[in-house]
Amino acid sequence: MVIRRLVSSDASAFQSLRLEGLRLSASAFGSSYEEECDTPLSTIEARFAPDSGRNMFGAFDGDELVGIVGVGRETALKVRHKAYVRAMYVTQTHRGKGLGRLLMEHALAFAATMEGVQRMTISVTAGNAEAIGLYESLGFVEFGREPDSMIVDGEFYDEITMSRALAAKPPAGTD
Repeated sequence: MVIRRLVSSDASAFQSLRLEGLRLSASAFGSSYEEECDTPLSTIEARFAPDSGRNMFGAFDGDELVGIVGVGRETALKVRHKAYVRAMYVTQTHRGKGLGRLLMEHALAFAATMEGVQRMTISVTAGNAEAIGLYESLGFVEFGREPDSMIVDGEFYDEITMSRALAAKPPAGTD
C-alpha cells in the first residue's frame, strides 16, 4: 500500500472513487452524487495541479486508488493555526484493514508540517461508529454536535465535530 499526494493524472481515478463514496456512503458527506457526477475531469485535474493549494492524498493498492483523504487549512489570520480533514473515504473492499488509520496518520503528519498549524478538526456523521472510533483512537475529541445537519433520502443526520492538538502550545510569554 502506497500513500501519496494526488496529481492531475489521478483525476479520473479520484473522480471514480469519490463518486463511489458519494453513492454508497451518502450520509458521510456534505456533498452529493448528484452535485458532483457531472464535474468535468478538467476541473478535477486543475484541483490537483501543483499550484492549486489543494492537499489530497490517495492510498494505492498497486495501481488502484482505494482510499482518499484531504487536508486543508484555515486562511484567516486568527484561525490559521487550524487544519482540517475533508473527503475521507476508503472503498468497501479495503475497509477493516487499517487503511483508514494509515490515511489519517498521513493527514496528521502532513498537517504537522504546515507552518504554525497546532490543531486539526474533522467532522463525522453521528452514528458512523467505525469512523468515530478511529478518530477517537487517534486523539480526536468531540467538541460539538449539529442536530439535523443533513437530510439524505428524507432522513436527518447529526454532524459531530472533533478536534485534536498537533503540537504543544508555546508557553505564555514566549515568541
